[in-house]
Amino acid sequence: MRLEAITWERLTDALAERLVAMASKDGSPWLRVAVDGAPAAAPGELAARLAEALRVRGRAVHKAGAFGFLRPASLRLEYGREDPDAFHDEWFDRQALWREVFQPLDPGGTGRVLPDLWDPVADRATRSGYVELPPGGVLLLHGPLLLGHWFPFDLSVHLKLSPAALARRTPQAERWTLPAFARYESETRPEEAADIVVRADDPRRPAWSGAS
Repeated sequence: MRLEAITWERLTDALAERLVAMASKDGSPWLRVAVDGAPAAAPGELAARLAEALRVRGRAVHKAGAFGFLRPASLRLEYGREDPDAFHDEWFDRQALWREVFQPLDPGGTGRVLPDLWDPVADRATRSGYVELPPGGVLLLHGPLLLGHWFPFDLSVHLKLSPAALARRTPQAERWTLPAFARYESETRPEEAADIVVRADDPRRPAWSGAS
């Protein structure tokens, strides 16, 4: 895959312009966008930039993080606190994401989405209220391991880190997750699954696969 150097500002503007011109794939009045990447790649930062760029262009945005949809500790930590396969398979409540985030944005849906579900620190439901995303709005879901689950994304962006960069930028306490990301690369192949790939090994010098 050929990647071109770009700045974060130009990348954000290019993504926003593409989304403003897009229609959903299934006729939904909402667009659903993935910003996929390991925490070390900071997908939430790109999602925040993109949310602001879309709002400036007059689009309503709901930004949600995958870590707001963790499963209870009794389930995600069943095999210990540092099991990479459990992190890959069990930590994120994908059924809740389907039910509370994607189904309301299906064609004919209500547009009422849940911002988050579970507080991993308190290990209890957040009890957040629903947020109504008006027709024409954009869902930005950011976080790791988002691809390969048949979520109905209209556009998916994968922030790619080489294994060396991922290891270097992952805090020591979280390096037990590295095998999970290696498995994700091998099984899901996000670089092929995503519509747009952004190499972020050097956070000051991103490169991307282009808008087409």
